[in-house]
Amino acid sequence: METNEKKIEEVLSRGVEEVIVKDDLQKKLESGKKLRIYFGIDPTGSRLHLGHSVVLHKLKEFTDLGHEVILLIGDFTAKIGDPSGRDATRVPLTDKQIRENFKDYKKQASKILNFSKVKLKYNSQWLSKLRLADILKLSSHVTVQQMMHREMFDKRIKDNSPISVSEFMYPLMQGYDSVAMNVDLEIAGNDQLFNMLVGRDLQKAYNNKDKNVLAMRLLLGTDGRKMSKTYNNAIYLDDEPSEMFGKVMSIKDELIDNYVELCTNLDLSEVKNIPNPRDQKAKLAFEIVKMYHGEKEAKMAEENFNKTFRDGGLPSEIEVFETNKEKYPILDLLFDSKLAESKSDAKRVVEGGGTEVDNLKVSDWKAEVGLKDGTIVKFGKRKFIKIKKV
Repeated sequence: METNEKKIEEVLSRGVEEVIVKDDLQKKLESGKKLRIYFGIDPTGSRLHLGHSVVLHKLKEFTDLGHEVILLIGDFTAKIGDPSGRDATRVPLTDKQIRENFKDYKKQASKILNFSKVKLKYNSQWLSKLRLADILKLSSHVTVQQMMHREMFDKRIKDNSPISVSEFMYPLMQGYDSVAMNVDLEIAGNDQLFNMLVGRDLQKAYNNKDKNVLAMRLLLGTDGRKMSKTYNNAIYLDDEPSEMFGKVMSIKDELIDNYVELCTNLDLSEVKNIPNPRDQKAKLAFEIVKMYHGEKEAKMAEENFNKTFRDGGLPSEIEVFETNKEKYPILDLLFDSKLAESKSDAKRVVEGGGTEVDNLKVSDWKAEVGLKDGTIVKFGKRKFIKIKKV
């Protein structure tokens, strides 16, 4: 076990919003005791983003210290839907949707975690086996008053918006994960603090163990709101290098410090010494792309960005899309070529004026566009394809 005080202090401070209880956890770490630590992700979407990476990197730090680390897939809790930060009840997911969402999680998380050292678990293994008597016992440990004090529930009551009983059950289900795995520490974003504290109470009640809680600062999306697919402001771990570089360059200037601390190992002062925000973001973008794609790809992404946005040219490498069609419905073209994630995504960007074919803007989502060999299609600010007729 690694017990170096300086390393432990760094783990407990960088990017950390709150630790409960820090002195207790620090003593445990410095004692050389091996702790069981976990982070849970509900598969409500199919792609992990940099917001997830903040906690995944913290898990890696605990792995490097020698502790037992678990990445938990909330395949059961995803059926309920975490109410944290929500102003409306989530739409329930089917088992098929949930399985489809998490099928690539391990591959994506492997960009950060070494799964020869990290365990992967699914909370359906124990939550699906709870009987009504078990659930009633669980519910006796949390009061209605505790739930009603949660900000989003209080807001919904004032707005006369519905709150389902199942949403009250969510913190109990997440909390029971700590009991079932008998963990010493749970790590998550600070929006999960209430749920983690419920788990702390349940761990004490069921296993007579003082579970510690580590809440990370939240990484905001490129527009300053919560990072989310819904807001189209997320930077995904499996984004292509040029796409990832461009997205980081698009973050608001006031988010630079947040991204440096939470997404990289860079010294903040090193970035602060760079005279202007544009160059600060360029260093940040290079570092992030290098972490997930390697230095060679990071250099190429930077060159492509400069060529496209600073010099007004095209990227040096453009994906080729082969077709024998002379005319192509624009939404089909954008989706079939994988420029757009879905046709609704394609429609949104077309209507917003973000689509060009050979430098001519296409704003009618019902349009058919003519294609010839070498036609360049631009989607959004950073995505391009070149047509090859076959």
